[in-house]
Amino acid sequence: MVYNYYMKNNLFRSAAFLAAMCLLPALAAAQITVVRVDGTKVYLDISAAQEKIQPGQVFKVILSSEKLINPKTGKNLGDIYQYSAEGKVTEVQPLYAVGEMPKGTTLSIGQEAVFSPAPAPVPAAPAQDPKAAPELRKKTVYSPVDQTLISVSQAAVTAPQAHNFVTLSEDGAVTVWDADAKHTLTPRLTYQVPASFTPITLSSLPVKEGLAQIFVTVYSPSRKAISTLVLENQDGKLDKTTSLPFFVKELGCGADKTLWAQTPFVSAERPGNARLVSYQDGKYTVAKDGFSTQRNWLTGLTRYPVEKAGSDNLIYTSSNGPVRVVLDNGKRAESEDLFATAPNRVKYKQEILEFYPSVQAFGPQGAATVAAAENTTKLGLLSKMFGQYDRGRIHFMKFENGRLSVTDTTPLDGVVYDTACSDRAVLAVEVLPDGQSSIVEIFK
Repeated sequence: MVYNYYMKNNLFRSAAFLAAMCLLPALAAAQITVVRVDGTKVYLDISAAQEKIQPGQVFKVILSSEKLINPKTGKNLGDIYQYSAEGKVTEVQPLYAVGEMPKGTTLSIGQEAVFSPAPAPVPAAPAQDPKAAPELRKKTVYSPVDQTLISVSQAAVTAPQAHNFVTLSEDGAVTVWDADAKHTLTPRLTYQVPASFTPITLSSLPVKEGLAQIFVTVYSPSRKAISTLVLENQDGKLDKTTSLPFFVKELGCGADKTLWAQTPFVSAERPGNARLVSYQDGKYTVAKDGFSTQRNWLTGLTRYPVEKAGSDNLIYTSSNGPVRVVLDNGKRAESEDLFATAPNRVKYKQEILEFYPSVQAFGPQGAATVAAAENTTKLGLLSKMFGQYDRGRIHFMKFENGRLSVTDTTPLDGVVYDTACSDRAVLAVEVLPDGQSSIVEIFK
């Protein structure tokens, strides 16, 4: 449902009003229904919402409506709606939201609610001594390439000890690059993912001995299934050697990277636990035991001893925005709500599956740094496809006083679809306004 502002005739003559209508999010196909009223608390069914509902977002409930008819011509000019007072979302769950209404508001089950656009997130100020200069990180921006890149990795693919960048584009082009001293990228190997697949993410590391393998996770709309293509450099050509029936992603930095797999679409299209991938007796195997991903995709998490040396902390992006750390006692620490806008999405059945940018962690155990990407949306609107996002940034955070606090931020010139981690830097691919992309190294 959208806001329909058919009011008095003078409103129709207002150019500002018409312009505002054009900027509202397209929620027309989604009905958000009141399913429970408990005092000033109202429960809303958001399972059909086409845009992400966020805590703090403002909404109204439609109390009644009537047709607006021109008495001279009989023309139907639309509907006049009577709205409740504004409510505010206090909690968001996967299929419903909880809102708080002003006292005295009378609502009924079955009424429909309409939402105003969610405001673009505002980064919190760093929790630090105001006299201290923020930590600044050097970065290298490589020359743009004519691809819309959605994933990046680094590994030795063309030769032993090579420092190749490996990228995946929106249209399924896998490219292995060399970089020179002038920060120019030269393609060395390429592979085109078949058009029957939608690309999601890419990883590269030597699961076998020798040169690194490339793992391209894809979605098949015809089979409604996710799998991973395994590519190898065979005599100077990238060839597919096998495929794995899993969602696969690298975790970790540089030589410490490991490869993990999830069985997708278990428990209402949610991903399964993560299990380590290895190569034994001439085939890829997946360990029986693993760890819980908190029902998150592997693109939006990592594991690292953030809390203290020797701890086993899971760091992941939650659906409503914060980056969370699962502590050893089972409790969670989290950041501000900065990270909800991740544009890598795939339609599965009637749902949009969201794959958040990778969260990276590095540094001394117990004093680690966590890096995660934020993208701002154009006009404050959330998109179901690529292209509706403004520029991104990488926030670096420390675990302090029971929460993740931003210590410094590196702004980027384009939208961030994915990140990775090498021995020396956090890697990001930024999609520039003209559709080209750059690889960015932000040094640790």
